[in-house]
Amino acid sequence: MPLIPISVVEADAEDSGCGDQIYVEEGIYGEGGISGEIEEHRIFQSKKELMTCLSITSMREKFQYKVFKSKPSFVVVHCVHTSCSWKVRANKLVESKYWMVTKYEKKHTCPTDFKPVRRRQATSWVVGECVKRRLINLGRIYRPRDVMDDMKQKFGVDISYSVAWRGRECAYENLHLGTPKQSYKLLPGYLHMLMDTNPRSFQYLFIAFAASIHGFSYCRPVISIDATHLKGKFIGVLFTTMCHDANQQIFPLAFGVGDSENDALWTLFLRRVKSVFGVNPALVIVSN
Repeated sequence: MPLIPISVVEADAEDSGCGDQIYVEEGIYGEGGISGEIEEHRIFQSKKELMTCLSITSMREKFQYKVFKSKPSFVVVHCVHTSCSWKVRANKLVESKYWMVTKYEKKHTCPTDFKPVRRRQATSWVVGECVKRRLINLGRIYRPRDVMDDMKQKFGVDISYSVAWRGRECAYENLHLGTPKQSYKLLPGYLHMLMDTNPRSFQYLFIAFAASIHGFSYCRPVISIDATHLKGKFIGVLFTTMCHDANQQIFPLAFGVGDSENDALWTLFLRRVKSVFGVNPALVIVSN
C-alpha cells in the first residue's frame, strides 16, 4: 500500500513538530477504532473521535482531564491536577478532516491520594461508544439499568439513569440502527406496503391486521379497550383493543396512535373498530 505525505497544521510554538511533513500509510485512518490507546502519531478520523478516545482512556485509567486549549487546528488537554505532567496535544492535518496526536506525556505525577469524585468525561456520547457492541444483537433487551451496571463494572463509573438512556440512544444511532425520527419517516412506506399485502386492513392511521379481522369471528364477543402514553422521544398515546381467543390467550385486534387521549380520538378509534369488525348486538366492551 503506498505512502502519502501529510503535513500537520501549524498552530503555535508550543509543539516543535508543527509543520513537519510525515508519511502515513494510505487507508490507515479508519482502522484504529475509538476504543484503542492514545499514542503519539496516532490518526483519528475527527476531533470528536479523538476526544471520545481521551474520555474512554480517562475512565479506564481512573483520572480526569481538562481542555487547556482548543482551536480549530489543534487541542491540548491536561490532567485536572495542576502539578501533574500528563498531557496530550493533537493537531489537525493540512487539508484533511483527520487529527493526529503530536505530543503525549503519558506519566502521571498526581499525588497518590488524589481521587477526583465526579467522572465528568462519562457523557452520553462516550457511554454510547462504550456499550454499542452490546447492541449488535437486535434481539437482546438492553435496558438503561444494564448500561449503568456495565459502566460500573467496566470502568467503576456511576452514571445516572438519564445519561444511560441517552447513551443507549447514541449507540443505536452510531450503529446505524436509526433514530426515532428516522423510524417515523419510514412509516408512510410501511403503511403503503401494508395496504398492498393486507387489503382493507388499514384505514386513516388506524391499524388492524387481516389476521386479527378474520380471527375475531372465532373469539368471544367481549373486547377490552385501553390507551397508554408513549414515552419515547416522540410522545403520544397508543390506543389498543383486544379480546380472548378460544385458548384463553390475548388476541390483539387493532391499534391507533394519537397526540393525546381525549373524547374526539376515542370516538374516531371506536368508529374505526366498528367499521372494520362490524356490528354485533351481543358485543361487550370493557374499559377502565
